[in-house]
Amino acid sequence: MSSILFEIKNAVAYITLNRPEKFNSFNREMALLMQAKLDEAASLHEVRAVYITGAGKAFCAGQDISELVGDEKIEIAQILAEHYNPIVQKIRKMPKPVVAAINGVAAGAGANIGLCCDVVVAASAASFIQAFSKIGLIPDSGGTFTLPRLIGWQKASALMMTGDKVSATDAEKMGMIYKVFADEIFEEESKKIAQALAQMPTKGLAYTKHALNQSFVSNWDEQLLIEDKYQQKAADTDDYAEGINSFLEKRAPVFKGK
Repeated sequence: MSSILFEIKNAVAYITLNRPEKFNSFNREMALLMQAKLDEAASLHEVRAVYITGAGKAFCAGQDISELVGDEKIEIAQILAEHYNPIVQKIRKMPKPVVAAINGVAAGAGANIGLCCDVVVAASAASFIQAFSKIGLIPDSGGTFTLPRLIGWQKASALMMTGDKVSATDAEKMGMIYKVFADEIFEEESKKIAQALAQMPTKGLAYTKHALNQSFVSNWDEQLLIEDKYQQKAADTDDYAEGINSFLEKRAPVFKGK
């Protein structure tokens, strides 16, 4: 059975982390396959949104520790350079919205990969743990960049240093994630979000994502110029024309991601 499941349905690419016996922790094979599937989703025009979740009880427990020890251990520098950094970069550069459906525990790199997605929702039984300090490491996979911007410097610092577990409900309250759904409706409701995004003007959503990415390093005046640049690009799309026409004609728009 593949460590990454991949399915395209109704314009959504469903990516499932599939090592449930290891709480979907990443080994090298899984990390490289994840990158390949993200590339595939990015390249296919038929895919207009991406949905990432985990099989079994966990979303992702982070790194498979067995790869860090023994005669065939992989050095941490290699794991970051070849596994996690490419994954989060591909998610942030994905020209389509990415939904992270956190179905269970998201720990370490697993938490930070989830949190770098565009829309993050969680089941009520899910939790988030910056587990790195428990083994003497620092947060990676973009966590030191993403988490302070989501919840503030003080809260992020405390969670990273203590390694405290954060419930899905508390994560929503502090602005770490978008929404929490009861476990029994989580899959259905989280997929509805991805399916809705896939029917939206996805070129415009991609430009929104580009502008948000650049806001991390821009000042006010620079960001206004960035908005001007991408607004002009959005105004040149077929979807913008469809949006205007459908409004004037008082009908539901039919967007095609063009």
